Amino acid sequence: MAGPGPTPPLQDGARIDPSDVAEALTKAPFVYGDGNTQTFTPDGRTVYTDGGTPTRGEWGVDDDGRFWSFWPPTFRSSYDLAWIVDGDDAAGVRFVARPGGQVSEGRYAPRTDAATP
Repeated sequence: MAGPGPTPPLQDGARIDPSDVAEALTKAPFVYGDGNTQTFTPDGRTVYTDGGTPTRGEWGVDDDGRFWSFWPPTFRSSYDLAWIVDGDDAAGVRFVARPGGQVSEGRYAPRTDAATP
């Protein structure tokens, strides 16, 4: 019996499957167009850094498969997530606010190897 075929290539703008959200968000820190950054951890925590000032929040996926974030004390938002793809590689995540449709694009920060001089 043959195993599953090769994984189809990612397509720019394709919805991120809810089962892939955690991997997509925790793959690397994000850098936004304005230079702000954000990290997500597998345990549902996030830190958004705006001009050097960090804000801590939480994130998850609801029963409908939609990504949400919570920023204490009361701000909660939901987003549809889509891939940003350069060539054949995932380059980041497009966050589309629901409701409203505002779009933020977070690109994966380049990895640096501390052992390399």
